[in-house]
Amino acid sequence: MREFGYQKAADVSGAVALLDADPEARFLGGGTNLVDLMKTGVERPARLVDVRELPLDRIEVTEDGGLRIGATVTNSDLAIHPEVRRRYPALAQAVLAGASGQLRNMATVGGNLLQRTRCGYFSDVTKACNKRVPGSGCPAIEGEHHNHAILGASQHCVATHPSDMGVALTAFDAVVSYETADGPGELPLADFYLPVGDTPHRETALPAGALITGVTLPSAPVAAHSRYRKVRERASYAFAIGSIAAAIDVQDGVVQDVRLAFGAVASRPWRARVAEQALTGAPADAVSFAAAADAELAAARPLPHNAYKVRLMHNLVVAVLTEMVQEVAR
Repeated sequence: MREFGYQKAADVSGAVALLDADPEARFLGGGTNLVDLMKTGVERPARLVDVRELPLDRIEVTEDGGLRIGATVTNSDLAIHPEVRRRYPALAQAVLAGASGQLRNMATVGGNLLQRTRCGYFSDVTKACNKRVPGSGCPAIEGEHHNHAILGASQHCVATHPSDMGVALTAFDAVVSYETADGPGELPLADFYLPVGDTPHRETALPAGALITGVTLPSAPVAAHSRYRKVRERASYAFAIGSIAAAIDVQDGVVQDVRLAFGAVASRPWRARVAEQALTGAPADAVSFAAAADAELAAARPLPHNAYKVRLMHNLVVAVLTEMVQEVAR
């Protein structure tokens, strides 16, 4: 591991100033991803700016009935917060589905959004990887890719984003707040992650040196009836091979509002807007759910060893929405 400096930030402006003065520095929250990448040599910061003790650890109800979540709130605290569980249960379920209890106790909301792919070629510095070394190639396309992207990928990268939390936040139109040397800013999560294209090393639209300060969830009554379902290769701590965050409002057998986001199928949490559009105003039954899933997955471009994800995601959409509708009807 490269030697590095370490400094605790006293306040938000001070943290931003430290990174502005040293472009090779990185912000350190829980360190559950960054420190691992430093050990393997993928990340080699000259300095770590510790932001864990900044006053960004609160969860507050907003005036419109949404939630404002500070960037240093731990995943554990987020999952057990009563307003999160009441207003956005899928978010609490998504967080609890990710990692182990020990990691959730350390990991922060801001850090979770910035975690990087678990692609084996990315984490092995002896291998080529366009995300790590632009222009070096993507060996996953011809190599091991059974857990890689089927949506939104390119010839330059087929890695997936590992966050469970990010999938639920995407379903409910979260907005990321940040601070830079030039002042504060906001990015809808829909615009936060950049498309892969031919620049997979550029993962987010955050300005250089920006510090995430929080995430805001707008009021969404439909989110009170939401669910997160994660499929993995073993029941214990593991990353998803496919996941879904879903919320649905049905009146007189017709879908009035629906939110869908997929995980582990693209380089970013995937908002299933085609499926949402197909379902709105449609009968709330398995036929409609299957047709909506097929409409969304028509854009899938699977590789030889991950085509199973198309059927997996189809089945997840149908199963989860059917279960949710049946529960309300009881």
